[in-house]
Amino acid sequence: MMEALHNTPCLTVIRERRSTVSSCPVSHVQISCSCQYCAFPLNGNDLCIWSISNPTEEPIILKGHHQPITAVTLSYGMNPCLVCSASPDYVILWKMDECKSSLLEGRLPRGRVIGTLLGMVAHLEFHPDGKKVAACARNKILILSVECEDVLAELAGHLGSVNAAKFCPWQDNLLVSISEDRTFKVWNYHAESLVFQSAVLSAFPLLKMYIDAEKKQLVTGCADGQLRVFSLLEEHHFRPVCQIDLQKENHNFLQKFQESGQLDKSGLATSEIKNVSWKNSAKDKDTVIMDSSFPVLYIHKFKQSLVETEISFFGHPRLLWVGSSSGFILINMENCEVEASLNFSDYDNLSIMLVGSCALASNVDKKVYCLLTSMFSNQVSLIEFDALTLMRSQHQGVQAHRSVIGLSIVSSEPLLSTSPLCMEASKKSISLKTIGVKNTVKDQPLVFHKKVKSSGYSAAPRMKMFSPKTNIKKTIEPSKVKKNIQSGIMKEYPLKSSAPNIPWKQLSVASKPTAVSCIQYSGDGKKLACGLSDKSILLFSSDFSGEPSVFAGHDGTVNGLGWSHDSNWVVSSAEDNILKIWSVKNADPVLVMGKGMFSKPVRFPQFYYMDTFILLSSGAEFHILKYSLDDAKDDLKRYKQKSWCKSVQKFQMDTAVEITGLSAVNDFYSLWLRFQMSIQEQHTKSARIKGLHSVPKHLKHTISLQQLPLEMD
Repeated sequence: MMEALHNTPCLTVIRERRSTVSSCPVSHVQISCSCQYCAFPLNGNDLCIWSISNPTEEPIILKGHHQPITAVTLSYGMNPCLVCSASPDYVILWKMDECKSSLLEGRLPRGRVIGTLLGMVAHLEFHPDGKKVAACARNKILILSVECEDVLAELAGHLGSVNAAKFCPWQDNLLVSISEDRTFKVWNYHAESLVFQSAVLSAFPLLKMYIDAEKKQLVTGCADGQLRVFSLLEEHHFRPVCQIDLQKENHNFLQKFQESGQLDKSGLATSEIKNVSWKNSAKDKDTVIMDSSFPVLYIHKFKQSLVETEISFFGHPRLLWVGSSSGFILINMENCEVEASLNFSDYDNLSIMLVGSCALASNVDKKVYCLLTSMFSNQVSLIEFDALTLMRSQHQGVQAHRSVIGLSIVSSEPLLSTSPLCMEASKKSISLKTIGVKNTVKDQPLVFHKKVKSSGYSAAPRMKMFSPKTNIKKTIEPSKVKKNIQSGIMKEYPLKSSAPNIPWKQLSVASKPTAVSCIQYSGDGKKLACGLSDKSILLFSSDFSGEPSVFAGHDGTVNGLGWSHDSNWVVSSAEDNILKIWSVKNADPVLVMGKGMFSKPVRFPQFYYMDTFILLSSGAEFHILKYSLDDAKDDLKRYKQKSWCKSVQKFQMDTAVEITGLSAVNDFYSLWLRFQMSIQEQHTKSARIKGLHSVPKHLKHTISLQQLPLEMD
């Protein structure tokens, strides 16, 4: 046996603790790893035990099998630690404390045979109480007793070899198994009966499984890189919960680093991680194999307590380490996204780049230990990596280059009934009768009129069959926004660069000199709206490609523009005291409001509070309007639209001459307002908020419409 120790202190992220070479292949056998020991077959029929805590300790070699070992498992959280190994001749149970004592006394460690001539055993699993062991032998599951050589139950029903089986933690009599027949089964092993059998889940066999005791769910891993989650509650009928494409999610995660340009083959300048995209390691021949498949070789729960002080998550998500032939990824089961990625081929100090089987264990010192066997050679390695450093660096890279649309914060307290934003459900949707549109849907039979109009045979023939509508405004489709914007508008501005001082592009918005009175980008940065003094609005693509869309209809200079959160609607105001809402797909206004409502020009229009209201100012007052949009026209009354608008509340500033600035502090869940106003010099009082005795005489004020409606002196 050749063994090498690797204790390189400079590699703080990942290092190889131990490695050895077996005389027989170990690529597709079950191996096991815990916080204390790791166990694997060596030289065929020998069982090798490595100590995790002390890498310099001599390995423990246990002999007792006469044929090659095919499966090994360790008991988790049990004292003393138990090891179970299986071969076609025997299933042997080993107690680690007794084996150590025998070695210290110079005697050969002996185990207890709990099964004989069971055949090819592919998987072993301890019961949580440590008194039973499930052995998957061909297409059967055998429940063995730890105390004596006895088969407690035999479960048969799979059409293919059983790859894994696990006991249900919350119900003692249940066991779940997966097989090469691409199904999973739920058994009552006390009664040796089948509780549930799934349909064929995939064209590829199910390789690994994990049972979440907290959520009472089953997670299965397939040979094609698919994670499938099922509920194990009988009242849920074992229904599927979700499906995760690991290769796709990992590609999306690593794509963020490629776009940022932070990672290269030489390592990170601002981090200790030397991690690149899994597809960048083209120097290895194994890359072609990695890209073609993502077989799930291991699933293990990650203790979030190891990183909760350093990495912040929303709530307490379930984090699972998923091992494959090319590396490990940390998947968040709450949002089905990858939180960290580790690729073996990106580290030159590792001796195994392509894995045949693996096992993983998390330790209390924020370290993760992985036992690996090579797919094409007989090498076995134990590696250790710092999960905290890996996650911290990758989270910083992703967060720093994640596209930010806007600040949108949900309030921690609900709206009170006194808030103007809190409207009753009956007031949210106004009936069509109140806005002058006749309700055409009646709870009556299809023919309910007393008189039915003639079909036309008795009437005079129509001389003119068609009269074109000549006064219909032509619909102008906006220019399509390219998905790949070639300009640098969507890219993050470099922090070390100076302010831009070179014009990138200059456009003439009109044939004659026309002032641009207002300009506003959409939230996604892909559209740009310009209000002109010639009463029109231009809608550009952010890269200024193609012709702009023209929106005309105001009778005064356009002085304000606002975008909806989804960038599909534009609200505009002008000096004609009119407010209009436009669809980016139609040149006709969807809603016109303000006729006779405002005495002074409307300014600073914007969508407000989840786009439910329109916020604007007019003179020394600002308004909150409730609206409903419907761009569909009535076929019978061609120009009749169902869009409507009504005033919710108006706030009058008695001591102000005019509001000169108004905006919602929040981007979407807006509750706070920031406004600036000019105050008459002869007045010393200003607007105040209910609950506050006085407000200093300043030009700028901030109020909240969550609980405190505005009051005036």
